[in-house]
Amino acid sequence: MPPESAVLLVNLGSPESPSVPDVRRYLREFLSDERVLDSHPLVRAVVLNCFILPFRPKSSAGAYSQIWTAEGSPLIVISERTRGLLDDSVELPVYLAMRYGKPSIPDVVKSIGTAGVRSLFIVPLYPHYAMSSYETVVVRVREEVAARMPEVATTFMPPFYREQEYIGALHESARESLAKDFDLLLFSFHGIPERHLRKSDSSGAHCLASPDCCQREHPAHATCYRHQCFATVSEFVKKANLPPDKYAVSFQSRLGREPWLKPYTDLELERLPATGVKRLLVICPAFVSDCLETLEEIAIRGRESFLAAGGESFNFIPCLNEHPRWIEFLARKVEAWVAGK
Repeated sequence: MPPESAVLLVNLGSPESPSVPDVRRYLREFLSDERVLDSHPLVRAVVLNCFILPFRPKSSAGAYSQIWTAEGSPLIVISERTRGLLDDSVELPVYLAMRYGKPSIPDVVKSIGTAGVRSLFIVPLYPHYAMSSYETVVVRVREEVAARMPEVATTFMPPFYREQEYIGALHESARESLAKDFDLLLFSFHGIPERHLRKSDSSGAHCLASPDCCQREHPAHATCYRHQCFATVSEFVKKANLPPDKYAVSFQSRLGREPWLKPYTDLELERLPATGVKRLLVICPAFVSDCLETLEEIAIRGRESFLAAGGESFNFIPCLNEHPRWIEFLARKVEAWVAGK
C-alpha cells in the first residue's frame, strides 16, 4: 500500500488524570462544543461556568478515580490497543485521535500531514449518528484537514449500527453472558436531549412526532440516533433469537433537567426488580470502548442501584474493546476503502 494512504480512528476522549483540575479542563473542552451544549453561546457560557464547572469536576473526578488503571484512562488505553491491533491487520498506518483531550485531532492531523499522507480514511468510533458524537468528529476533522493539509482526500466511514459484521461482533462479545440464566437483557444507550433529534431531522416533522416514528421508514432515519439505536437492538435480538419479553431498551447519562430520550436507565434499574426482573444483563452498544459511562455509571453505580432495589444478580457485558471480531470488522472496512480507491 502506498505510504500516502492512512487510517484515522477518532474516539471521544478522556481527562489526562482523575485529578479535579484535569477533569475540569476536559469538561470545559467537551461541554464548550456547540454540538454538545447546543444553546446560544452566551447561555452556554453561563451554564458551563456558573452551574457545571464549579461543581461537576469534583464528583466526576471521584468517578474517574474508581475506574482509572495503572496504564491510565480505560478509554484511551483500549482505543490505543485497538489502533495497534488494526495497524497489525492492514497494510497502511493507523492513527488515533480524541475529539476532546489528547491525543488531539489538531496534533494528530499535523502528524499525518508531516508523514506525507494524501488519502485518509476516518473512522469515528460511534456506531450511531448523533450531532454530539459522530457529527462533531466529522466537523472537527474536516476543519483541521482543511486548515493544515487541504490537498488530502478524506473519506468518513458512515455509522455502522446495523451492519451484520458489527452485529455479529456485538453478539459474539455477549455470547457467554447470554448462555447463562437471566430474566432480562437491558440495552442501555447513551442518551441525548430530545431536541437533538428534532434538530437532526431534515424534514422537521418526523422525529418524535408520533409514537411509531422510528418504525416507519423515513429519510430522517439517516441522522436519527433513536431510530439507529432501535435498529441495532432489532438486528441483535434476531441474531440472538431473543423473544420480546427478554429484552428492553433504555438511555443513560442525561445532563440537566430538559427531556432526554426515555426511558432513563437509572430509573429502570430501580424499577425492574419490583416487576420480577431479578437476574439482569446490561449491554451498552453505543460505546465500542469501555469508559466512565460503562465502567462507573453502569458496572458500579448501576449494579449497586439494581441490587439495592431487590435485584439478585447483575451482569455487565463489556464493550467490544479489542474483541477479534471487532478488529476484523474494522480491517474489512479499511480493505474495502482501499479496494474502492
